[in-house]
Amino acid sequence: MRKPLLKLKQKFHFNREKLIYEPINYTFGYWFRQIGVYLLTGALVGGIFFLIYLYMVEPPGEKELRQEKKRILSQYDLLNYKVKQYEEVLFDLQQRDENLYRVVFQAEPIPFSVRKAGYNANRYDILTEMTNSQLVASTTRKVDEFARQLYIQSKSFDEIVVLANNKEQMLACIPAIQPIYNKDLKHMASGFGMRIDPVYRTPKFHAGMDFSAPIGTKIFATGNGTISFAGWKQGYGNTVVINHGFNYETLYGHMNSIGVYQGQKVKRGETIGMVGNTGKSVGPHLHYEVHFKGSPVNPQNYYFLDLSPAEYDKMLQMVANSAQVFD
Repeated sequence: MRKPLLKLKQKFHFNREKLIYEPINYTFGYWFRQIGVYLLTGALVGGIFFLIYLYMVEPPGEKELRQEKKRILSQYDLLNYKVKQYEEVLFDLQQRDENLYRVVFQAEPIPFSVRKAGYNANRYDILTEMTNSQLVASTTRKVDEFARQLYIQSKSFDEIVVLANNKEQMLACIPAIQPIYNKDLKHMASGFGMRIDPVYRTPKFHAGMDFSAPIGTKIFATGNGTISFAGWKQGYGNTVVINHGFNYETLYGHMNSIGVYQGQKVKRGETIGMVGNTGKSVGPHLHYEVHFKGSPVNPQNYYFLDLSPAEYDKMLQMVANSAQVFD
């Protein structure tokens, strides 16, 4: 006779009424409940150990990944700090370029929109699908912006270098003396701005300065240049216009005689004609204008090679107090 594979130990309970021990016969429901309790307890204990493992024990490689991530973020912080430093340096270069270099050389300012070098944001959309997309996209965007702005700045400096190389020629060409001999400032008549017309007695804008002088007084070119006009001009009479380059022109009106011809090269201080009373004029004088980029500017700002600071201040007072206009 075969022995059973598993023999459960018989259990008894004490019957107080009969005062005897009686065997315990377990039902199926009892065993089902016992098994359920064991399974639930095991599941709870297993869950507790799993949570302990999950939060307290690092999986293989996770520590290395965390350290790598920390190194990447540290490197990004350093990169971002350097980008901010470069941004400050670039801003300083732009400010010097705009407010110093281009002013000294009288170059056109670079528009703000061009300096900022706008970009197409759509080209960064693909980066948002990558890991750490915001980090990658923002860094790439900054690098691209700097690349464009540095290119524009380098082109600006190329232009400044050309202007610097031409500075000596530029200084020789810019109007810088009075158009007649007037060291004692006795020939000042009328300045730049609103004046009363001597013929029509109405307010009008006077686009230059008048120098009263006897007919035949020598008129000088105030800077090196090329004669772009020599002849009769309505209202101005006998007139000479000199193109000095670098966006400058000067006009000499009401001349008695013209001593140059169109296309002729002239030097600063060279005689180009004589004072007269031609055109719309009420007395012998020279009407002198300075134009920059096609617009008249105040000639009193272009006598820096001819007058000392004290003489310049005296001239300003005389011009401000003078109401006499000859044309």
